[in-house]
Amino acid sequence: MHQPDLPISLGLCLPIGLLVIALIWVAATYNSLVKLRFQCREAWSNVDTELKRRYDLIPNLVETVKGYATHERQTLEMVAEARSRALASTGSPESQARDENHFVHSLRQLLAVAEAYPDLKASTHFLHLQRELANTEDRIQAARRFYNGNVRDLNTRIEVVPSNLIAGLFGFQKEEFFEVEDTGIRTAPQVAV
Repeated sequence: MHQPDLPISLGLCLPIGLLVIALIWVAATYNSLVKLRFQCREAWSNVDTELKRRYDLIPNLVETVKGYATHERQTLEMVAEARSRALASTGSPESQARDENHFVHSLRQLLAVAEAYPDLKASTHFLHLQRELANTEDRIQAARRFYNGNVRDLNTRIEVVPSNLIAGLFGFQKEEFFEVEDTGIRTAPQVAV
């Protein structure tokens, strides 16, 4: 009886085994990149939801201020225009951030107008809207941090060796961070009675 030549079978098994391990690694790396990309998209959707929640508060806030500050028409129109522009923004996080910064600036001006009207500042409806706005700002910041964390994880995977080889091979692109100015409207004002 002739026994099989051991070095030949080992010589064949080793490359096949290494090839199988390499294919498993490629598949696992690809799947992790896809998962990170989906997490970024989901996190962006959360940011978008919270931004829309804030936009929905603005018409009520503008109407409330309008009732007390009728001659502040320019500020009210600026807020309405900035809201429309930010609401219509569908571009990248960078363009959304640019529209958000413009919107937040106009919102700050609206809240500054409110400071000049003691009756408005004491209005329970206005205070409720301002608390809702502050709560929404906190939710936006949390969603933004979650999104940026996911973007950081994806971008890191795309950049580091050896997963950058798979990312390049399959055309994965880095995502943009969502960075906006600090709104400065997270706390409700104190009203002296």
